[in-house]
Amino acid sequence: MKNTALITGAAGGIGKEFARIHAAKGNDVVAVDLNEEGLQSVKTELEDQYGVEVYTITKNLTDLNAPQQIYDELQEKDIEIKYLINNAGFGGVGKFHVRTWEQDLAMIQVDVIALTALTKLFLPDFVNRNEGRVLNVSSTVSLIPGPGQAVYFASKAFVTSLTRSIYGELNDYKNVTITALLPGATQTGFGNHSGMNKTAIYKKPANAADVAKDGYEAMMEGELEVISGIPFSQRVELAVAPLLPKKRLVERIRKSQEVTA
Repeated sequence: MKNTALITGAAGGIGKEFARIHAAKGNDVVAVDLNEEGLQSVKTELEDQYGVEVYTITKNLTDLNAPQQIYDELQEKDIEIKYLINNAGFGGVGKFHVRTWEQDLAMIQVDVIALTALTKLFLPDFVNRNEGRVLNVSSTVSLIPGPGQAVYFASKAFVTSLTRSIYGELNDYKNVTITALLPGATQTGFGNHSGMNKTAIYKKPANAADVAKDGYEAMMEGELEVISGIPFSQRVELAVAPLLPKKRLVERIRKSQEVTA
């Protein structure tokens, strides 16, 4: 396999769009997802349309051992990863004291632990070769508090902070970069599964293909981070959010998170 990208959550949404972009350039893909049927659909589409090789791995990233198993399988198959796109993630609407621990633990496992573990496993290989790029899919919600989705917002804040910190540590390696993609609400199955599609913040979701394009291009340019899929008015709101009194900011976001339908 050549110029291979490992993409988690590749069976649909933004992850599938990443796979399409990468394959369209003649590059191979390792597609990871829990949805085996969706993975096979991606494999068939990309191999037929672009003549690339797609290797699929069906894994549930809520399993603590999944990242190591993925890494070990690729080592055994002698598949070298050049691009790591940590896209898999999910959220959930509900007050922290109401949601179950099992729900939030699964979210932390996928959004935080699996992403961190995969980065920890593959980044040393990139550094040793002085070649490789990481793209972590975070969110614009990582920049603000999230009453109504406390754990999800906090998990994305971790991803953004982790990415920024590692970026600084890679200063001596010109050909190894890490980038954070911060999308706004995006038109994928994510909104329906999490319940976010019923909140005001999800009124006008962005196109998944456009968001993936922004993230992929930022990764290839070695940028620290890129915000995608939000209108200018929301960009202004994000810019002034740190300047607002904290209680006022929390209340504004709480209202935007209320279920409207």
